[in-house]
Amino acid sequence: MENTYRIAILDMNAGVTNEGMRCIKLIAGQFLEQEGVKGHYDIFEVRTNNEIPEIEDYDIFISSGGPGSPLVFGEAWETPYFRFLDAILTHNLINQNKKFAFLICHSFQLAVLHWDLAKVTKRKSTSFGILPVHKTDAGKIDELLEGLNNPFYAVDSRDYQVVRPDKRKIESLGGSILCKEKMRQQIHLERAVMAIRFSAEIVGVQFHPEADAEGMMRYFQKKEKRSQIVKRYGSKKYIQMMDYLDDDDKILMTHMQIIPRFLVRAAEHIEETRYVPL
Repeated sequence: MENTYRIAILDMNAGVTNEGMRCIKLIAGQFLEQEGVKGHYDIFEVRTNNEIPEIEDYDIFISSGGPGSPLVFGEAWETPYFRFLDAILTHNLINQNKKFAFLICHSFQLAVLHWDLAKVTKRKSTSFGILPVHKTDAGKIDELLEGLNNPFYAVDSRDYQVVRPDKRKIESLGGSILCKEKMRQQIHLERAVMAIRFSAEIVGVQFHPEADAEGMMRYFQKKEKRSQIVKRYGSKKYIQMMDYLDDDDKILMTHMQIIPRFLVRAAEHIEETRYVPL
């Protein structure tokens, strides 16, 4: 018997073309092509068309990263999006058949702000590159990060950061902090939070686990982007990033494990409750 899954992908890129959505669709498509699995995914243009999925119509949700500030400006899509996040939490509190959500970068910051779980502040400088991400004690035992090195590497591109987390509030949701940013011994600043398990069914990450070497290589090799990186960060940084793209232990491992594992675990939990007699 084939198991059917309905996946909603929320595009938070505000119409800006990027590699992230290609990668998310690729990962979702590969999951649905597995033997014994069928289903479909739909794309929702949140920030441009104010499109929000009805949670009753889908089993799994992936909300992408996106450009700009995560701070609330009163745009038309914001209230419906926050209602969507709350609807998943509420549904999971009162229903046996759970809904699963994975929130990336911009979406992660929005959720943190909306649920008042930490502060989201503008960084002194942009964090950009293929950078180490360190597991916390909770992250070391979380099934989502099994098999990844500590630290593991991921694409990071952000002007804002999640800091000063309220651990009591996070734990009240059944959640935990899974990762923090790289250690900087010479800089006496708080290390930003890089991943939170908000609940058993909802996970958010600050980095881009969807990124693959093919897309990043194409992105970094664009003449305009290459010049921009070298001018801002130096040729040494550019060469290092290109080298990391050829390293199977860097973003390839992250790409192959985090979101695919989230989808597999979500499917397993869905099947456990789908046919439970009332």
